[in-house]
Amino acid sequence: MLYHFLYPMADQFAILNVFKYLTFRTGGAVLTALIISFLVGPVLIDTLRARQKGGQPIRDDGPEGHLLSKQGTPTMGGFMILLAFGLSTLLWANLDNGYIWAAMGVTMAYGFIGFIDDYLKILRRDSNGLSGRVKIILQALTAFIATLWIMQLLPGDLTTTLAVPFFKNFLIDIGNWFLLLAIVVMVGASNAVNLTDGLDGLAIGPVMIAAAVFALIAYLIGHSGFSSYLQIHHVPGAGELAVFCGALIGGGLGFLWFNAPPAKVFMGDTGSLALGGALGVVSVITKHELVLAIVGGLFVLETISVIVQVASFKLTGKRIFAMAPLHHHFEKKGWAESTIVIRFWIIALILALVGLSTLKLR
Repeated sequence: MLYHFLYPMADQFAILNVFKYLTFRTGGAVLTALIISFLVGPVLIDTLRARQKGGQPIRDDGPEGHLLSKQGTPTMGGFMILLAFGLSTLLWANLDNGYIWAAMGVTMAYGFIGFIDDYLKILRRDSNGLSGRVKIILQALTAFIATLWIMQLLPGDLTTTLAVPFFKNFLIDIGNWFLLLAIVVMVGASNAVNLTDGLDGLAIGPVMIAAAVFALIAYLIGHSGFSSYLQIHHVPGAGELAVFCGALIGGGLGFLWFNAPPAKVFMGDTGSLALGGALGVVSVITKHELVLAIVGGLFVLETISVIVQVASFKLTGKRIFAMAPLHHHFEKKGWAESTIVIRFWIIALILALVGLSTLKLR
């Protein structure tokens, strides 16, 4: 919005030329989302606490300490992230860019699905909300529509291709299978972040790290000069997603202020499903789906731990982990919550650096 109002006046006021630069607008998006979070956060938390008698229902089969330390904490804090991130993106992004609307559409739709899930949990006073099957169907339908839109926006030679990391401009044309791949990436990323969101600050840190990586990736592949130098595919217009990711980082920082242990609010499925979906859709647009599996490797590990646990119990009647997802396993082993969170953040940072290395190691 600011780009459309102020940049056209750059002929009269030279200083307004800064709105032409993605780096400036990305920085503006980070700060704006952070400020909105600080302003909205206290009011939202008080409102949620007043309306959610007893706060988020805590799993009876979860770590025993959660029943004491987390009881009464309100959920749906993802509203704060989505509001701050959404307004900031609208203020700083070029709204003529179709990729921005596709990414926003997936993020907000997944946030709405998460809201329904959280609302049912509060209404029923039960840790189970929407059935898993219904959530997956709604997420897949959203991803299907978004992918068809994205395929219309992508250059013809990139419409149905999969980029392979560590190889120069190596693209595999997978035809109509790309549609299925994109759906799996968006739905998978969304639910992987959701599984990781089990401790104060655990999910939001790696999400911001991944968003920072994809802000850089979007900027580079959207720039013809940089993409040519790095020998990676060029996606015209995708650089605008740097602003989108910047707003996500700012909203995440603002939420972390209130979610740092001991959390004043949980993001709930409202936030976790939306944030995972945002990372998924950005990876699809930038053609870095496989790199997301590296950068978001922590989310992948958490998801695999659940799959392995369930499969092992069904096949052998034995559990491999003390509890799944993985962070609960370490809780059961006696690790302090803050220790788990910080060490998982370190792992996320290392994986992010590995993911970034794919841009140059070709």
